[in-house]
Amino acid sequence: MSERVCVVIVTYNRKDLLRECLNAVLGQTRPPEHVLVVDNASTDGTSEMLKEEFPHVEVLRLPENQGSAGGYHEGMRRAYEMGFDWLWIMDDDGLPERGALQRLMSNAPELEFKGCLVLAKGEKDRLAFGVPVPGKAELEHDFNNVLNAYPEGIIEGYVNLFNGCLLHRRVISKIGFPLKELFIWGDEAEYFLRSKRCGIKMATLIEARFWHPEDRQARKTLRFFSFVVNLRYVEDDSRFYLILRNNVYYNAAYFSLFRATAKAILYLFIFPNKAPIIFQAMKDALSLLRRRKPPC
Repeated sequence: MSERVCVVIVTYNRKDLLRECLNAVLGQTRPPEHVLVVDNASTDGTSEMLKEEFPHVEVLRLPENQGSAGGYHEGMRRAYEMGFDWLWIMDDDGLPERGALQRLMSNAPELEFKGCLVLAKGEKDRLAFGVPVPGKAELEHDFNNVLNAYPEGIIEGYVNLFNGCLLHRRVISKIGFPLKELFIWGDEAEYFLRSKRCGIKMATLIEARFWHPEDRQARKTLRFFSFVVNLRYVEDDSRFYLILRNNVYYNAAYFSLFRATAKAILYLFIFPNKAPIIFQAMKDALSLLRRRKPPC
């Protein structure tokens, strides 16, 4: 019997983008067996649109907005419990190329976690999220440079969550679900690091393409000789808090407490006016670490 794929799409108040995404998913050359939309309590008519235009798509409506982390947690749990072999994970503002799923399913059968190359919407030769290339400290965003760096068409040990990534149910059996507590901005980094820690076989397949808006977070880049440190931030205080809390958490969990503390000190140096938020984020991150120690 062939392996079965469930698409998991998390949405919140973006029904027009969701419609685009669903049409791209349903138009795949290798269609999925099931499509699950996790609606984070949208209030913009998403429910009505789905009932009218996509009656065969399953909708899991959450009672409140749980962010991307909560949405993926609940959606992946539902698909896993339904017994699907593969979960194809994406946001509502992403667009998979028509042959993306077929390429993911038909190549690199030894992998448990397969990523698409994520290109920037509206750009011809730029990635929405960079990828590592040999000999460069920073992530590469130029599409042609990535092609030249990986002539075999595969970036081993790296995937860009949750933008069109395909994971086998064995991944969930080994490492569990995304952490609800992270809410947004950092949940994907934590799940990637958890997968790496637990020895999940992963890679990005360059011929599987996915379009997504470019990263909305601004960044301050600090250079110390050959070391490059990016401090991601947004102006909104509540979102700034989430970025920093989640960053401190996964740095402490998967690298070291020293690294997490050093990162927080750099934030204090660059954003002294946000010191109360930074101290609160550090405190909450360490409290979360005590409750949620990573597996493996």
